[in-house]
Amino acid sequence: MGRYLVISSDTHAGPNSPVYRDYLDPKYRAAFDEELAERQALIDKRRESAEASPFVGDDEFKEEWFGVDDEGNSLHEIGLRGGWDAVTRDTELDNDGVAAEVVFPGPDAATGTMGAPFGAGFIPVATRDDDHLLAGARAYNRWAAELCAASPGRRAGLIVAPIVGDLDGAVAEIRRAHAEGLTGGIIIPPRWGDHESYTSYRYDPVWATCEELSLPVHCHSGPAPQEEYGEVPGWMSVYGYETIFYTARPLWFMLLTGVFERYPRLKMAVTEAGCYWVSDLLWRADMMAMREHGMRKMVGTRGTLTMLPSEYFDRNIKIGASNTRRRELGRRYEIGVDNIMWGNDFPHPEGTWPYTREFLKSRFWDIPVDETARILGLNHVDFYGFDVDLLQPIADRVGPTPEDLGQDDAVSVPKWAPFKEAGRPWLTGLEAGASLTDT
Repeated sequence: MGRYLVISSDTHAGPNSPVYRDYLDPKYRAAFDEELAERQALIDKRRESAEASPFVGDDEFKEEWFGVDDEGNSLHEIGLRGGWDAVTRDTELDNDGVAAEVVFPGPDAATGTMGAPFGAGFIPVATRDDDHLLAGARAYNRWAAELCAASPGRRAGLIVAPIVGDLDGAVAEIRRAHAEGLTGGIIIPPRWGDHESYTSYRYDPVWATCEELSLPVHCHSGPAPQEEYGEVPGWMSVYGYETIFYTARPLWFMLLTGVFERYPRLKMAVTEAGCYWVSDLLWRADMMAMREHGMRKMVGTRGTLTMLPSEYFDRNIKIGASNTRRRELGRRYEIGVDNIMWGNDFPHPEGTWPYTREFLKSRFWDIPVDETARILGLNHVDFYGFDVDLLQPIADRVGPTPEDLGQDDAVSVPKWAPFKEAGRPWLTGLEAGASLTDT
C-alpha cells in the first residue's frame, strides 16, 4: 500500500475562556464574567505555588512543556495555538501525519484554565444550575461548529450534551448543534452524581435521537471521586488509576442492561481510557451471559440480551484508544481489531503529539499492514462516516508508509497467526501461548 490514512479519535479544541462570552446567550454573560474572575484567581494562585495544581508534572516535564528556547520562544506555544486556530491546527496535524480528527473540548490539559462556561466540556459538571450548564454547552458547540467549518471534512466535532440535568433541553441542543455542522457525536458525563444512572429508561430519548442522527455517544477520561483521595503523597496515582474505571463505567451500564438491544444502531465510544481492560470485560460479561459455573447461583445475569455482550460490543462500540500501547496491541484479537481507534490526543502532553511519527514506529513496527490501517484510520471511517475520497489526498501528502513504521508483513503475519486464530479464547476454545506484547 501507499501511505496510511491516519485519523485521530481524540483531539481537543477550544478558545481562551473570555472568547466564549461572544457565543453565550446574553442573559448568561454577567454570570460568566463572575466565573472568569474566579478562574483568574485560580490562575494567580497556581503561578504563586507550583504545588497548587497537581497536573503540572515534574521539573523535566515543566521544562519540556513550559520552557523556552534560546530566543525566548515557548517550546509548545505555536503548536498549542492550534487548540483554537484552524490554520495552525491543520499544520500540526500535517506534521503528525494525521489526515483527520475527532474533536473534543478542552485544549489545555496542563493548567486547566481554558474550559467552556459553567462546567460544559468533555466531562460536563455544572458549576451553577442545569440551565447555565446547558447555556455553556451551547456556547462551546457554536464555537466548535465554526472551527469544523474552517476545514470541511477534516474534522468531526462533538456536541457537548449535559443530559443528566435538563434532558429535554439537551436533546434540543443535540439537534440544533448537529444541524449547525457538529456531526461527530455527543459527549455525556461519565459520572451522573445524584441523577439516575444510564441503566434508566429516562435517557431513551437521547439514545433514540443519537440513533436517528447517527451520532455516537462518547465518554472521555477525566472523572474520578477526587474528593475521596485527600492530599496525602501518592493520591494522584489513585486518580490516575481510577479515572479509567469511571470513564468506562457507563459502557457496561448500557451494554449489560439492554440499551443496545433496544437501539441496535446506536454507537458508543470510550475515549482516552486505554483499551487494555476491554478483553477482560468481554470475557467476564460473556461468562455471565453464558451462565458459567460461577454465575449459576445468580438470577438474571443475561437480562434482556438476546446476543452475547461481545457481539453487541462488536456491532455498536469502539474504543478511542489514544496513545495506544504495545500491551493493548498485543491483545487486539481479544479486544477486536475493528474496535480500536488510535488517537494522538492533540494538544495534550499525555498524547503522542508532536512526536506521533516516532510513537507509531515504536508501537506498530510488527503489526500487519492491514490491521494497522484499520486501527489508524479505517475503523474511524466506518464509525464516524469520514469521506475517504476527500481525505485520501491529505493522507497521500502527510501520512506515514509501512516502510516508515518498519513493517514487513512477511515477518509480521506469521508471527501473529496463532493469536489471530485464537481470537477470543473463551469463545474459540484455543489458546495462543505466551504473549508477544513485549517482543
